[in-house]
Amino acid sequence: MKNLEIYIDGASKGNPGPSGIGVVICSNGLTIKNISTYIGRATNNFAEYTALIYALEEALIMKAERLLVKTDSQLLARQLNKVYKVRNVNIIGLYNQALHLLTAFKEVYIKDIPREENKGADKLATLAIKKELKKTSK
Repeated sequence: MKNLEIYIDGASKGNPGPSGIGVVICSNGLTIKNISTYIGRATNNFAEYTALIYALEEALIMKAERLLVKTDSQLLARQLNKVYKVRNVNIIGLYNQALHLLTAFKEVYIKDIPREENKGADKLATLAIKKELKKTSK
């Protein structure tokens, strides 16, 4: 359980609007945990960072040492890899929280991947929104 490969995604219907997160945690090529959670009204970028934080907290619980985090959010990947600065006041707190959590691991690589390679996490994020909207429409 020392090395984990994690796929993350945030989704927002409306941006801002009802939002969800999806996380797929893999070890040795096998999926060991899926997270699908509704997070309320948020922007897509807020949801992306929230997905990352959930993933990092889960990796801590699993006592992981090395992470490969894959995201289809080029913005999130570039901000955390210090290519871009974080200018959005709504994101800076999440960014700082993520940086703090990242210090708990020996190695972390954050890689942006094409959307097509992130279908599992995307599906989980969208599912969280659909479930919530179904509940509130009754």
